[in-house]
Amino acid sequence: MSKPVLAVVGRPNVGKSTFFNRIIGERRAIVEDIPGVTRDRIYAEAEWNGKEFAIIDTGGIEAKTDDTILSQMRDQAVMAMEMADVIIFMVDGKEGLTTADRDVATILRRTGKEVILVVNKIDVPERLYDNIYDFYELGFGEPIGISSVNMLNLGDLLDRIIEGFPEEAYEEDDDTVKIAIIGKPNVGKSSMVNALTKENRVIVSPIAGTTRDSIDTPFTYNDQKYTLIDTAGLRRKSKVYDDIERYSVIRAIAAVERCDVCVLMIDAVEGLTEQDKKIAGIAHEEGKGLLIVVNKWDLIEKETNTMRDYERKIKAEMLFASYATVLFTSVVTKRRIYDVIEKCEAIQKMRTMRITTGKLNSILEDAIMMQQPPQDKGRRLKIYYAAQIGICPPLFSFNINDKKLMHFSYARYLENKIRDAYGFEGTSIKFIYKEKRGE
Repeated sequence: MSKPVLAVVGRPNVGKSTFFNRIIGERRAIVEDIPGVTRDRIYAEAEWNGKEFAIIDTGGIEAKTDDTILSQMRDQAVMAMEMADVIIFMVDGKEGLTTADRDVATILRRTGKEVILVVNKIDVPERLYDNIYDFYELGFGEPIGISSVNMLNLGDLLDRIIEGFPEEAYEEDDDTVKIAIIGKPNVGKSSMVNALTKENRVIVSPIAGTTRDSIDTPFTYNDQKYTLIDTAGLRRKSKVYDDIERYSVIRAIAAVERCDVCVLMIDAVEGLTEQDKKIAGIAHEEGKGLLIVVNKWDLIEKETNTMRDYERKIKAEMLFASYATVLFTSVVTKRRIYDVIEKCEAIQKMRTMRITTGKLNSILEDAIMMQQPPQDKGRRLKIYYAAQIGICPPLFSFNINDKKLMHFSYARYLENKIRDAYGFEGTSIKFIYKEKRGE
């Protein structure tokens, strides 16, 4: 289920970033640390009253400017508006209505999106509605007065935001499998989409960065419906030169969040790079299925076991996602391209597989007999029982005597035993621990 998107826009210095930081600061789990990857702080996930959504902060909009940087900031904001289901139009209650606010309002009216007018910097509760009446002129209905600094009226605003999201944003998805094609620029992502659909759905160019957006392409194979999401190439942060590309990275991350399986395409000639690992880290932390497609395999000189050795090298360098399925293809020659879809279908089945409690505990009993749980200061870890409590990715709950005794190495050992029995190829599996005090 994809999350609805909230964009925060307005002219400079009205408090957009302060508001953004307040929202994510109250819910520390909103932004997750990804191994080796720092997300731009202009994109985060939030939750209010059980409803999850994505929030995008934007630079101040200068509607009439020839300055290159300010023009790019305006373009960023427009891109964020295009992505958004609801837009917060933030203005400054202390400074009052300005010509720049009117210019931003003109841009917003063209979007046709749900716009909530927010008057910030109303820092005294008794004056919450004193400084908002001039803003009715902007034509976005009743303004909502807040103070981001003092967290005044933020709850009422969040209630209004949730009401503004379309109902379908929270409806369960159908059985369509969503596949995000991710990777560095110019590894063949768009060419893969075109080859699978047998149409030129996506612009293909040798110039890195041609794809600026995440493009959805419906696709049916063997009577199963899929959505192929072609994403902008993810570069190293130091190479994200302009802010337009910065937003392309955000859209690629958003595509990962709403997909079921990520296809990480790498260049066979260049090999696995640090950036490839970081991109895989996004998919891993989001709990998505992961298929690594080694493209341009036709350019590699083959010897005995070339493919096997190449795969082993990938697995060795990606221990955090050693479960990932690896496939070797060539988009140019069409070699194994439809295996990509079949592998994604198999991975999705693994993500939705359930193990009965009886069978799971039988596996754990055998594992414990073969290797005793760790102990510390004479106290040994005890696993009373376990149960699968979720899917996509598979989630297992362990009832144990002490969380501190569950060492990472033993958890990995138990994970390997579960995988030996049931596979779970192409998907991470997650463990949570509940303490049940015993002897």
